[in-house]
Amino acid sequence: MSTKQMTSKEVLKKITSLECTPKKHNEDAQKLMEQLASDLDDHNYKYHTLDRPVISDFEYDQLLKALEKLEELYPTLKSIDSPVQRIGGKPLSQFKKVAHRQPMLSLSNTYSAEEIRDFDQRVLKVLDAPAEKKIIYLAEPKLDGLAIEVIYEDGVLVQALTRGDGVTGEEVTANVRTIKTIPLRLRTKNPPQILEVRGEILLFKKDFADLNTQQVEDGDEPFANPRNAAAGSIRQLNPKIAASRPLRAYFYGFGTIEWGKAAKEKPSKHESLEKLILEWGIPVNPLGKTCEGAEEVIKYYESLQKKRHALEYDIDGIVIKVDDLNLQRDLGFIARSPRWAAAAKYPPDQAKTVIEKIDVQVGRTGALTPVAIMHPVTVGGVTITNATLHNQDEIDRKDVRVGDTVVIQRAGDVIPEIVSVDLDKRPRESKPFKLPLKCPACGVEAVKPEGEAVLRCENLLCEARLKESLKHFVSRRALNVEKLGDKIVDALVDNNLVKTFSDLYRLDKEKLETLPRQGDKSIQNLLESIDRSKSSTLARLIYAMGIRFVGEQTAKLLSRHFKNLENFLSASEEELLDVEEVGEKVAQSILKSIKSKTFSQEMRAILKQGVTLAAAEKSNSTTQQKSTLENLTFVITGSLGEMSRDEAKDFIEAHGGTVSSSVSKKTNYLLCGEDAGSKLTKAQDLGVQIISLEELKKLAAKS
Repeated sequence: MSTKQMTSKEVLKKITSLECTPKKHNEDAQKLMEQLASDLDDHNYKYHTLDRPVISDFEYDQLLKALEKLEELYPTLKSIDSPVQRIGGKPLSQFKKVAHRQPMLSLSNTYSAEEIRDFDQRVLKVLDAPAEKKIIYLAEPKLDGLAIEVIYEDGVLVQALTRGDGVTGEEVTANVRTIKTIPLRLRTKNPPQILEVRGEILLFKKDFADLNTQQVEDGDEPFANPRNAAAGSIRQLNPKIAASRPLRAYFYGFGTIEWGKAAKEKPSKHESLEKLILEWGIPVNPLGKTCEGAEEVIKYYESLQKKRHALEYDIDGIVIKVDDLNLQRDLGFIARSPRWAAAAKYPPDQAKTVIEKIDVQVGRTGALTPVAIMHPVTVGGVTITNATLHNQDEIDRKDVRVGDTVVIQRAGDVIPEIVSVDLDKRPRESKPFKLPLKCPACGVEAVKPEGEAVLRCENLLCEARLKESLKHFVSRRALNVEKLGDKIVDALVDNNLVKTFSDLYRLDKEKLETLPRQGDKSIQNLLESIDRSKSSTLARLIYAMGIRFVGEQTAKLLSRHFKNLENFLSASEEELLDVEEVGEKVAQSILKSIKSKTFSQEMRAILKQGVTLAAAEKSNSTTQQKSTLENLTFVITGSLGEMSRDEAKDFIEAHGGTVSSSVSKKTNYLLCGEDAGSKLTKAQDLGVQIISLEELKKLAAKS
């Protein structure tokens, strides 16, 4: 019986019965392991390659844990292509150098329409073809990622190599196996004996921005761009680090192929070969297009240039390849580049401006972050005025000073960054910038925790920290004090009306009347909003307190585990480590907070001011088994009237559904209200079903 027809409980029950048998080769165990691996691979393919998931993330994780448990019981039955490989194994001692069977060559570059025509004429000349002949080219986005070669033997992934110097690369197999978009076994009964596919490992722009935010929060150096982040993730000796990062891959090139039984499928065109490996589960960029002659290639080049900033990932041009594989062989190679392919690059989106000053901002965790304030400049259609300099090491490395003329670009088309300094334009009186050794807000000496690159203010009562912490505390996903905006928070702290979170619940009309520009109606609305926020949950309160490394999901898991505030505040390290997704670093951070007398007293004080906490939410597994929204993905846009977007998100999740921030092929429904934006247009283009709030309620009510 396939695990697809078994519930998670039935699978675990089956494993429990196997635990009673001796830890040796067991026919039932082997069959169940093979079936679990096959089903997990199928689910992985449908989710990551086809964008059509058929089970929830929770159910997938349960099946994966079941297979992991079986592999612990029967280690001799482990398979090299087991999906458990994606979790990340033991740290490596070093990367081994391995020679490529065929060199991974670089491409010659072109930078204009005229140079694309020149490339086309060179191809025709080598082929001794008429100058007017139109060669069929395959044009694809030129990805800005880490070049990789992945090797399959008889359909199983056995090795992955970096490009290295083109002749010899580093073996990074353990890390590449953690990337969910790369299949561990090809989806074909007749795979080639050897298949070497080449492509790029990359991070999408949003994932890169989130990763850099986490890097800074953790006190680590931020990555300069998505390519560096991808390379830094793969070149880690600990595969669990690669497994924790949202790496993806697209493949477009080939090394050695020994077809064997698959010879009857052997294509004669490069595009057909890419389509074939896509059928086998290997991801291929969907934006590739065959073009007849140089002029069609130029149209593709110019069209993609207009769209490049809207793409989810970085590209720096296009790659042009002769599509006919026989012609590729006839054209051959010159020096270290193929004659049949070239890159047509785009000019970088950069601009020059002047740094007017460098501010030092204090975040809610106490991180002191230098920010360059610049004369406004437009880069890639966006006006840039600020760029973070991250920390003192970054400032020293680039030697950035006030008054400098600098080159600006947007890393990953998202984050403004200073690329370089024009030293010829540096003012004579300029001086190196040094971060203050004391917090600029409260004057307390800043500290640099061991192993971190960031200076921190550890004064819990620091005004700057308090302001940022309060803004987080009252945010929608935390205590949700709707009428309390950033400016009012600043005013409350500046006027000494609020010095702690619990002070918010001590505010009254008389105190608020001392604030400038606050009328009776505004004060009434604010007090009512504060009063409404008193009805909350333990998960929201834990998240609102801003414990380092504790996000919304971790707060929910802590709430479900400890049930009430006192259990949470008295938790030991062992108890914290028992919570799903809580590792040693997170546990230590939580312990540091709850062992702080100020922190624990403040959490209790909040409850004394009338905040009540509803029972911990039921786990997703309980909810989803009873819900018709299970396995459905929603995106929300527009004003929904009677329900806020956050309330709609909570409603969907309570009924087992998933809410995504962007529309894609995997979106099942767009929940649409008034004044909908671009998400509606994209949903219509993709054929996503559009529903109203009333239709959502009916969908959730079906039994």
